[in-house]
Amino acid sequence: MPRHLAEISALAMCMALPLWAGATYTRDEAVKIALEKSSDVRTAEEEVISANSQVDAGYGNALPSIDLSATVTRIFGLDDVETSHKITNAAKGMADSQDDNGHPNANAFDTQVVGPALDGFINQMSKQGYRWQSSVGLTATQVLYAQGKVGTGIEIAKAYKHVKEVNLENVKANVRYDVENAFDQLIYLDSAITILYESKNMLQENLNFVEQSLKSGLATELDLIRVQLSMDQLTSKINNTEKSRVLARNALLNTMGLEWDSEVQFQGDLRDPASGYTYPDTSMSNVKKRRKELVMLEASEEMLSKNIDIEEGGYKPTIALVGGLKYTNNKNHFYQWDAPDWDENINKYIALNLTMNLFNGMKTKEAVVQAKSNLRSTQIKKETAERGFRVQIESCANTLEDANSQIEIAKRQIDLAQKNYDLTNAAYKIGRETQLNLLSAENSLRTAKLDYMSAIVEWNKAYNALLQATGEY
Repeated sequence: MPRHLAEISALAMCMALPLWAGATYTRDEAVKIALEKSSDVRTAEEEVISANSQVDAGYGNALPSIDLSATVTRIFGLDDVETSHKITNAAKGMADSQDDNGHPNANAFDTQVVGPALDGFINQMSKQGYRWQSSVGLTATQVLYAQGKVGTGIEIAKAYKHVKEVNLENVKANVRYDVENAFDQLIYLDSAITILYESKNMLQENLNFVEQSLKSGLATELDLIRVQLSMDQLTSKINNTEKSRVLARNALLNTMGLEWDSEVQFQGDLRDPASGYTYPDTSMSNVKKRRKELVMLEASEEMLSKNIDIEEGGYKPTIALVGGLKYTNNKNHFYQWDAPDWDENINKYIALNLTMNLFNGMKTKEAVVQAKSNLRSTQIKKETAERGFRVQIESCANTLEDANSQIEIAKRQIDLAQKNYDLTNAAYKIGRETQLNLLSAENSLRTAKLDYMSAIVEWNKAYNALLQATGEY
């Protein structure tokens, strides 16, 4: 390889670090920071946390539900209730009452069973007339059978969690892809500025030669004006490229999740196409296993399939075991409260509840239809994605092949442009070539160098794109 081409190739492979550089990041450091601070990555991480919580919530549905309730009711329009603390008045009255012949009006069963029961009933009825009625209850509900909703719900939550975990990995891969492409662009801009300054030095030599020739009468003022115009144009291009580099640096900082910094620097290198990098595996059977988008669609397909079972459960019964304790306190005044008594004012109960919907306006039927439709939509997306990946891989492979061809063309262009400049410059100095041809030769050499660097960067982008398309990135 000619010396001038080797220098350009080395320049394209790395970025020189100015002595005045502020904060400096290598490629690996930039990727690492982006994976930690990128808003896309942090959002995906929060989605994983939410998905983990849904799994825990699903397991919570299998555990009993315990509820505490308290009610205070004020009923208006009632007088004070006068009650006796003795609840055996009816029984005593039965035992004491006699007929005209002195015989008891009630037998032993009436006085011992019916009487107390009647007294308790009357006492409870009288309590309904209290204007202040309060209760505190503790209820425990355990679902015994819910047509698989609990277990299936947990499976769906796990599938959703898997989707979000794969999505996080996919987001990280995309962020890394964006960072590395932006990094490659910065390498191009930094190297382009170096080439432009090198061209400026060459043009300055030409300017100095014309100024000396003008003093000796060997050049005209028009020759000087032409060189000065070329110098002004080159200086303007350098300034614009430097501004573009500042914007590109901060665009990369934004991708990394960092603040604007006009002095930031990046240091790294490009892949050298001549080093013989391994060609990505384009086998579709392997691509399907690696592409995270397909993995997410397959997990979504599993999740939506189970959701059909959930919706079909609306046709089936739900059985739950319910138990509870309830303390009641009914009084004439709010400030009057009886102490809780296990036998007197605390109700204990246990129940087996069966619930089954008989008609809900076709909601269950339509929910099943929608669930099946959502599943089919995901399956169609999966089939479309597989076909799209084939097209994407073919396109990226063609782009990489074209990039290889452009590099070879750019190499030849530099060789020819360098020879043209050397011959034209030598001829110009002895008066056998015009200044316009020399300026044109210098511009052609500069353009050839920039085109070669651009071809190297485009090859790296094409290689990255093919890695991403095959799922190897």
